[in-house]
Amino acid sequence: MALNKTHAAALCAALLAGGCTFAEDALFPGTASSGQSAITEQAPNDGPPALGSSSFDPVGVTPASSSGTYVGAKAATLRNDLQGLQATLGRQNQMLQQIRSETVQDSQRYHGTVAAINARLQVGTTPGNPILNQQWNAAQNELDRITDDVLKMNRLTNEVTASSTMAGYLLESVRAARSLSGAVDEDHRQLRILEDETNRTVVMVERLLGELTNDAVRQQQYVASEKQNLNTLALGIKNGALFVGSLSNQPNSSFTAPAARAAVPSGDQPLVTIRFDKPNVNYEPALYAAVKSALDRRPNATFDVVAVAPTGSNPAQQTVAASNARRNAESVLRSLTNMNMPASRVRVSASTSPSASTNGEVQVFVR
Repeated sequence: MALNKTHAAALCAALLAGGCTFAEDALFPGTASSGQSAITEQAPNDGPPALGSSSFDPVGVTPASSSGTYVGAKAATLRNDLQGLQATLGRQNQMLQQIRSETVQDSQRYHGTVAAINARLQVGTTPGNPILNQQWNAAQNELDRITDDVLKMNRLTNEVTASSTMAGYLLESVRAARSLSGAVDEDHRQLRILEDETNRTVVMVERLLGELTNDAVRQQQYVASEKQNLNTLALGIKNGALFVGSLSNQPNSSFTAPAARAAVPSGDQPLVTIRFDKPNVNYEPALYAAVKSALDRRPNATFDVVAVAPTGSNPAQQTVAASNARRNAESVLRSLTNMNMPASRVRVSASTSPSASTNGEVQVFVR
């Protein structure tokens, strides 16, 4: 659900009440139409990646009678080997279908729990709602089960890889048997049939391995992303507000931070100023909204978190104020980390200002 004008007005009130100021229009002039909120909602997670749907049933092995020759006996041995390989593949196919079924069920439970939390946060709730905390723990357990499903996929991948190696070796052995001397026409007929069936088995096991590998890779990426989203969801529960999406889920996520600068230019306009002029300043919703809006406008943006301490004539008081400001800046950095902002895109520095509040303030600059 996109944020409407009512939500935007409420956000502005939160910015002021929380000791924060947001200078978006000055930083990004002309990028939002008049009277509209520049904060856009990130597209919700569409759910887990689709799993493969193929079933890999063995093609079967044609029976044959013994010709009484050495080559005929060799063909019988190879035929037994192929039957054993196909039996193994049949079991591996059953395991794959079972893992897929369990993964779908675990994912449905997980997304159902997350949707319930988001729905409650969407309409508003108390900070640290214990019911939502219980649901979050349940979602974490359900995501752990999906992680276990991925581990099962990886173990099965190793087993199917061994079967693939065996299938390739068996195909070469069948082909080599056709060059043995002392064979009768019936031996070669049986070997041609056996080669065709072995070749079809090789194709099947390669398809099984490819589809299983794709499933495992997509699920691993999905679990990693959902772990980040759970961190953001925990922050929303803490504040009793919906934080729509992780700050790491932005376009062009492969980013290299520029070389560090010695100091922030004094003329720069901060994106956010957080004044710690009272205990327990609830700055996180406003910080999230400002940073996400900046990233929506400039996906490659980096951020400077500056601890601004007040200047004073008493060196001891100034030292204490600088320490408080630095501690507050570290708190803001932890908040950004919990929002899944990549560490390479944030720097922390310190400064002083005669206009800073007694306990200091934190300014966030966008670069």
